[in-house]
Amino acid sequence: MAIRYSEGFKMAVVRELEEQDLAFDQVRRKYGIAGGCTVQAWVRKYGNGSRGKVIRVERPEEINELKRLRNRVRQLESALADANIDAALERAFTELACERAGVDVAEFKKKAAGQLLWPRGRTFRRSRPAPDARDSAYACAAE
Repeated sequence: MAIRYSEGFKMAVVRELEEQDLAFDQVRRKYGIAGGCTVQAWVRKYGNGSRGKVIRVERPEEINELKRLRNRVRQLESALADANIDAALERAFTELACERAGVDVAEFKKKAAGQLLWPRGRTFRRSRPAPDARDSAYACAAE
């Protein structure tokens, strides 16, 4: 059979727990209260709200710093997403260009690995004269 406790008793237990900063189990054993969550439920119902909560006071410059850092994270996430899209487009474009030129993508990547590229995909140094449109290996590299 369940034991019924008076409202006054519950409030006194919660007040003692909050004032002396005692553990739930310590108070429960002291008063012989059955149930592991009973005292916790009383604290939620009758407590002043200070138990289990951390109150942090921030200065205005800390709040502004937090906003600035969140904006910076948002910018970096956007830049990363753009870079991932660019890389995916570059991979797809390379595969398509190599397919049209009849060159194996893996072989092309091995050949192009040591070359520096200009922003538009042109090689930094040409090892041969100006390309002919029918030159499939150069067409793949220039694309």
